[in-house]
Amino acid sequence: MPAGLAPVAPFVCDEVVVVGGGCYGRWYTQQLDRAVRAGAAQLGRVIVVDRDASCRVAAERTTFGSLTLEVVTATWADFLGPWLDAIVASGASGPTRLLVPSPLMPHLLLEWLEARAQTRWPARPVHVVPLDRATGGALPPVPWQRSSPDARHYVSFAEWMCPINCIEPSTCPKTRGPRDWSMPAALAGWVPTAQGGELPLRGPIIFPCLHRTWGVGMIDAAAIRDADAALASAAADGPVRVLVGSVSHCHGALGVLHVG
Repeated sequence: MPAGLAPVAPFVCDEVVVVGGGCYGRWYTQQLDRAVRAGAAQLGRVIVVDRDASCRVAAERTTFGSLTLEVVTATWADFLGPWLDAIVASGASGPTRLLVPSPLMPHLLLEWLEARAQTRWPARPVHVVPLDRATGGALPPVPWQRSSPDARHYVSFAEWMCPINCIEPSTCPKTRGPRDWSMPAALAGWVPTAQGGELPLRGPIIFPCLHRTWGVGMIDAAAIRDADAALASAAADGPVRVLVGSVSHCHGALGVLHVG
């Protein structure tokens, strides 16, 4: 190490859950293994969730020798519901947990919040409404976006194909210019202006995916607890519509949760 440079503390986490054991999950698991071998990370359990018991991570698990690796055969939604509930129940004093989402993952965290709301308020209607209907046609100020038939809305500041290993640095590797955008900040600034629907739009409730070590983006347990608490507070006194997003700096999956 060059003289005068302080050592960088390794990234430490008790439990990491990787969504998917195929090509993306295999790449993330490989990077976590490399980070541990390089002394850049200290990890407890690494859990890879895939409905295919013969997924790539399972087939190559001996390759990731530095990890305490567990492959769980389950659908993503079936695994994540109880796992996310446990994070809320354990509170801030619980083990440190992080979620590594897949680029192709549906908006599972919105589905979880919807289920939490249905359990919390069983006599109230709870469902996801299309974004443009909730805002009277207003859309986020991003260059690329698409609505899907299931009322989810996908957004991106990139109009090009980004590499899987992009860590969204301050200088964009595609434009070679400054990355002067961040999806959480853009949505927070947009929501107060998007008030043309039947009910005021609240939020956003954000699950931020941040790159923690060796190019692996993760969502922190604290954000999961905060999201559950924010929804409970927003809908406590009456009908509400809340923008919920699972986002990185550049990309995101959005949905508007209606609690009647």
